Amino acid sequence: MIEWRDQGILLSARPHGESAAIIEVLTENLGRHAGVVRGGTSRKLAPVLQAGAQLDLTWKARLEDHLGSFTVELVKSRTAAAMGDRLSLAGVATVSSLLISVLPERENHPGLYWRTVGLLDLLGNTELWPLAYLRWEVALLEELGFGLDLSACAATGINEDLSFISPRSGRAVSAQGAGEWADRLLPLPPVLKGEGDGAPQEIVIALGATGYFLEHKVLASLGKSALPEARHRLVSAIGRLG
Repeated sequence: MIEWRDQGILLSARPHGESAAIIEVLTENLGRHAGVVRGGTSRKLAPVLQAGAQLDLTWKARLEDHLGSFTVELVKSRTAAAMGDRLSLAGVATVSSLLISVLPERENHPGLYWRTVGLLDLLGNTELWPLAYLRWEVALLEELGFGLDLSACAATGINEDLSFISPRSGRAVSAQGAGEWADRLLPLPPVLKGEGDGAPQEIVIALGATGYFLEHKVLASLGKSALPEARHRLVSAIGRLG
């Protein structure tokens, strides 16, 4: 019998059989992991198994490559914060669905795990959450090997007047370096360069850029074609804040 214990963020839960549930979690030490929770759809456990919840987990299986089973204890519920407004609800759904879509199973990403914990702990803070989410997406791209390089212009090498991002390389391009190719490049708003607080409409523009690389680089490399619908709802919700 193989057994481990860790804390994790609940990403999804779906019914399995008469009363069980199959859950997916993101843990600090074991990465994205799935397993069966006996009685997971019961009145006792169903309210616990909500996306975004922080859980104490024990996983057991006869063999390493088996689905295995979880026993869970609630450490922190984020249900109230997630259900508080449209932005938070879309935020939890986006974070969960993106992580399920892009992270390989059982691959360790402790830095990303703690970034995700910090982001979810800001749920309900409408003033801070959109910018925190944008920074989380930038970090997600970096974690997956598709990080943006916004330090200097890819064409001229200068670090002034950086206005665009190359959709091919993810590198910054200055207005001078863009020239007649400007209409084929992605906009580089100041918030992506770490400048200013980031107004909602500016964050929406920035998310257009990060979304491009998530869809056309990360998901495409995995044979997937589209960002989760929840992300579109999240970007719309952020746009309505402006």
